Amino acid sequence: MKQHHRTVWLSDIHLGCKDCKAELLLDFLEHNTMDTLYLVGDIVDFWALKRRFMWPESHNTLLHALYQKSVDGTRVVYLPGNHDEIIKPYANMLFGNIEIERRIVHTTATGKRLLVLHGDDFDGEVCLAKWQAWLGDKLYDFLLFLNRHYNHFRRMRGGHYWSLAAYIKKRFHKANEAIARYREATLKEVARHGLDGVVCGHIHHPEIVEQNGLTYCNDGDWIESCSALTESTSGDLSLTYWTVMQENLDVIQLAS
Repeated sequence: MKQHHRTVWLSDIHLGCKDCKAELLLDFLEHNTMDTLYLVGDIVDFWALKRRFMWPESHNTLLHALYQKSVDGTRVVYLPGNHDEIIKPYANMLFGNIEIERRIVHTTATGKRLLVLHGDDFDGEVCLAKWQAWLGDKLYDFLLFLNRHYNHFRRMRGGHYWSLAAYIKKRFHKANEAIARYREATLKEVARHGLDGVVCGHIHHPEIVEQNGLTYCNDGDWIESCSALTESTSGDLSLTYWTVMQENLDVIQLAS
């Protein structure tokens, strides 16, 4: 069972990080094909690799699978983020069949023009005081710690992955304020260039929002949400949460 999309956007995979859900993304790629694939930054987490080198076989397999898409005829565009910023100097170049860009404009099947970029460009407009940013990083690491052990317990009981971290984060008022500021900053950039919307990642918060006649799309991540933004052949944009889809696939397979 494979579903075909006109376009797929993936970001914040964080290969090399212990919280990367490489197996789930491999499963997504197995069940989905696309004409164009945008890798919207933080694909490899060089920050995590500097702290502690960790590269399991699943991460190697996933990196190969992403490259193989370009070999098999999918247009693949890589837009580096902050965790893989060492690739940014290679913008406007090709790595094999993969295009490397800092930002790009994607035109949907309906003619909507979307700015595509990772989103770390807007950190200066969103960031709190240094001590608040430091505290936020520590709290986020703690949330991922809870998420990791909670899902280990769920797997032992035969359950599927569920993002405890995303559930808790949504209930933090300050986190929601930062998300709103980030959304405002990206849409301000879109309006400045006379475009119709934006597709970004960076903040690990998937959503599609229509605001002041502009479209804000965040494709999420493969640390907490396991989400992808997709465009259908008719130009409709939607978010896919692969943990939910995987459960549905398991039910279909059991029924058959």
